[in-house]
Amino acid sequence: MNFLEAISELETQSQIIEALESVLDTYGFDYYGVIRQPKASEDPLSLVLAGRWPEGWPARYMEKKYVLIDPTIRYLGHARKGFSWAEAIPAFQSDPSRRRMQRMMVDAMKFGLESGYIFPIHGRRGLLGNLSVGGKHVQLSPSEMLLYDAMAKIVFWRLLELTDPLINEELSSAVDVQLTRREMEALSYLADGMTSNEIASVLKLSNHTVDWYMNALQIKLKAKNRHHAVAIAFRLGLIS
Repeated sequence: MNFLEAISELETQSQIIEALESVLDTYGFDYYGVIRQPKASEDPLSLVLAGRWPEGWPARYMEKKYVLIDPTIRYLGHARKGFSWAEAIPAFQSDPSRRRMQRMMVDAMKFGLESGYIFPIHGRRGLLGNLSVGGKHVQLSPSEMLLYDAMAKIVFWRLLELTDPLINEELSSAVDVQLTRREMEALSYLADGMTSNEIASVLKLSNHTVDWYMNALQIKLKAKNRHHAVAIAFRLGLIS
């Protein structure tokens, strides 16, 4: 609580990191990372706003391409609040990569990452990043989980504001996309998996008119195709 009250008065990146690490040390978390959500083409290590990991673990993580199957990161995409690392594996019982996930978690333990928690940071554009904390086993109460959720959000935005003001403004700015009622209807049905023929039937329009709406959507959202338009719309919060 003291940290949450004081962070707005901290003026530098080093001050915020020092205060954050003080809280984590008090709870017994040896390691942590405040990380922006990477796109498929981005190196996750280049998006770390602050972190302290076991020596050799980041290199090992990248060498084994764990980012592709990391159960905590995959589970993060569906999470609305913080969760323990242990909650992630059971969610992928029938996943073909389950054994690789289990091997990754065993590998992490060898580096001292025995257990931990991860807290998502969401914005108008969807999942923007996370705070991950870990080390030896630490049990957080429900009320402490809520406080860590709040801390994750505040730390993420303050660090982003100080380290990359342009990205901070881009991610926190209002969405400036104006869609007509018909375009929104077409977009919603497209997100539900409908074809142009099916959308035309529901809206009682011609296929040509529906295609015209789809082209307009792609232009306004700067999308490469219809699937890309749906993905962008989800990130912008236009559909859910």
